[in-house]
Amino acid sequence: MFDVGLGEMAVLVVLALVIFGDKLPQVAGQAGRMLRQFRQMADSAKADLQEGLGPEFKDFDLNDLNPKTFVRKHLFEDEPGGGLTANGSGVFDDEPSYATTAHQLDGKKPPFDDEAT
Repeated sequence: MFDVGLGEMAVLVVLALVIFGDKLPQVAGQAGRMLRQFRQMADSAKADLQEGLGPEFKDFDLNDLNPKTFVRKHLFEDEPGGGLTANGSGVFDDEPSYATTAHQLDGKKPPFDDEAT
């Protein structure tokens, strides 16, 4: 959990007991209420956004804006109309494989450009 070990967690608990003392349950309750309010605000903002976009975007999901999800959805999923698809090894189907490239070079080293980035 947050890359915190057992010893570090124990130190945090002891520190919280020293700082807050007998008011620790009240502070924890207030923190829980704040988190609940933040979640409710985020859910209502998401619902308002989806409502404001209209029926054209009823399938729109905010998780689609995550770059990893966007790339996975648009580049690696099979589409019936074609487009880029990836084979099981993660190499695009229309790219030459290493074996094909090595055969074309006839055992010679590939060209190397010192100034390439």
